[in-house]
Amino acid sequence: MIRILVVDDSAFMRKVITDLIAKMPGTELAGVARNGKAAVDFVKADSELDLVLMDVEMPLLNGLEALKQIKQFSSVPVVMLSALTNQEVTIEALESGATDFVEKPTNIMAIKDDWIREFFAKIKAASRQQRRPLSRRREVAPTATTSGQVKTSLELRRNLKAVVIGSSTGGPRALLHLITALPARLAVPVIIVQHMPKGFTKTFAERMDAEAKPKVSEASDGMLLKNEVYLAPGDYHMVIKDGRLHLNQEPKMHGTRPAVDPLFDSAAAYYGQNLVGIILTGMGKDGAEGMGTILAKGGYTIAQDKDSCVVFGMPRSAIEKGVVNEVLSLDQIRVKLEELVR
Repeated sequence: MIRILVVDDSAFMRKVITDLIAKMPGTELAGVARNGKAAVDFVKADSELDLVLMDVEMPLLNGLEALKQIKQFSSVPVVMLSALTNQEVTIEALESGATDFVEKPTNIMAIKDDWIREFFAKIKAASRQQRRPLSRRREVAPTATTSGQVKTSLELRRNLKAVVIGSSTGGPRALLHLITALPARLAVPVIIVQHMPKGFTKTFAERMDAEAKPKVSEASDGMLLKNEVYLAPGDYHMVIKDGRLHLNQEPKMHGTRPAVDPLFDSAAAYYGQNLVGIILTGMGKDGAEGMGTILAKGGYTIAQDKDSCVVFGMPRSAIEKGVVNEVLSLDQIRVKLEELVR
């Protein structure tokens, strides 16, 4: 049973969320709090708590500050409840240790089924988070191989033309960890799909650009690929054709748009064996098919290991499919990526 604390200063919003939790099999309401201070006190008192759902804007202590305090003494997963106007604070919360966020529905009186499905999926994924702190050190961990031959960075660099990365739950913090290690001048483009709604991707790209040395941009349709970092915009699939990024609103894949598979498939078709694909932390199976395409075209594939993932779903799917050359910790991927693109 997943025990959940709901934190929101709006009595109406608390009722909406608690009513949804009551309808969700395998969950129960552990309690409610009206502000961040009450949330911190509740988490301190309840060591059996499985998940915190917390609003961003609240009196006494806002969601971001409450999150930072909670993370000082507890590894309980925290999912932020965010309005579109809270983009910057939400991205900062993800960087500060929030597992994920749920964008509040635009019409509370008529919540769509798609929103409810996403809400339930994110709760389940976050509750399965591996409760370990994300290391910022370059730790050396054993590597595992599942398919084909392991290649050194030097071997891969010889003909490398691009790196593609896919991520979901836990991805923003992992991506910041990777991108901030890169040099200002890249030898190849780094192209990313992170499952994230429209509006938030622009803020996240700006955040990465401010903290990283290379230029980071939210992709636009027809953008010519340079040796920079690109992030797919929310609500658009992103593909590569003729050296340019193209956006489309074809049906969602794996329940999301952007999805990782369209990018990976198109990159494999365009770059062939001169491509490295990396699948990071996230729920579901998105990216596994694309990793298979990259491998089939002669490219090289890397998956994040279980111990360093927030949610192991996406890497596990690729590993179980047998389409991963190398399984590495996030810190090892950070080192390898920097070696590949410098």
